[in-house]
Amino acid sequence: MVWRSVVISQPAKLKREHFSLVVEQDRSARVPFEDIAVIVLNHREITITHPVLSACGEYGIALYSTGDNHQPNGVFTPFLSHSRATRMLRLQLGIDKPSAKRAWAEIVKVKIANQGICLRLSGKAESDRLDSYARRVRSGDTENLEAQASAYYFPQLFGRGFDRSQESWINAALDYGYSVMRGAIARALVAHGLMPSVGLFHRSEQNAFNLADDLIEPFRPLVDLHVCKSIPAIANDGLAPPDKVALVALLNNDVLMPRGQMTVLSAVEHATEALVRLYDGGSEDLLELPRLIGLRQRPIEA
Repeated sequence: MVWRSVVISQPAKLKREHFSLVVEQDRSARVPFEDIAVIVLNHREITITHPVLSACGEYGIALYSTGDNHQPNGVFTPFLSHSRATRMLRLQLGIDKPSAKRAWAEIVKVKIANQGICLRLSGKAESDRLDSYARRVRSGDTENLEAQASAYYFPQLFGRGFDRSQESWINAALDYGYSVMRGAIARALVAHGLMPSVGLFHRSEQNAFNLADDLIEPFRPLVDLHVCKSIPAIANDGLAPPDKVALVALLNNDVLMPRGQMTVLSAVEHATEALVRLYDGGSEDLLELPRLIGLRQRPIEA
């Protein structure tokens, strides 16, 4: 199981030597490609060779680029190497609307339930209203309870004056964490032969990651909880390198899945496999979605 997240925030040259990534800086480091899930390039003076890009495709590694604001702005994923990619695309396009709507309702229920857990774990507010919203979600979320829940949730978590459109440390951290999570999900979707642009609920023609934006929803409150508990005493609008490393490390945080506790990376794999079964005629009741249990980083084994 891949588990390493490589974040590069200083000038470096990345090259491939046999089966390993070599990061050349003042002191060089070597990491086996088979251990890597994510590479984040977070400096303008990073040089990457074509063999490294090829290895990312070969080993299924999500490689992120960042923009002038140091937020992830692109992700390199393998080119649909799954043997049944065409069949899966037909299944994605052919799923009936009732099944898609019921599946979306399950995703929304778990997202809202996790938002309630986040409020309880943060000690910010009671979660009774969110619990009520989660119970009321029906096929297709026709009452738009997802939006109603978020309108209540974010001010409770970050303060009454909070707005997702503000330029702030909190929003920068949320955006960074969501982007990393989104890329990890897109990586898993492609690895299982799914087309990330074809979503269950999200259907924008300008979005190459509609399905990833569906599946990310129950994972978002984990980022929210981390950000809530990590707000610096004096915060500007930008993130420090340790902030970014901690947000990437959330991929190794434990969540609760139907099969037990596992890391976010493992949970994404299980959720994606269940999604494949849904497209192949399974029930939305068989979706495997994460439940928030706190900020529990799994120890890394050497």
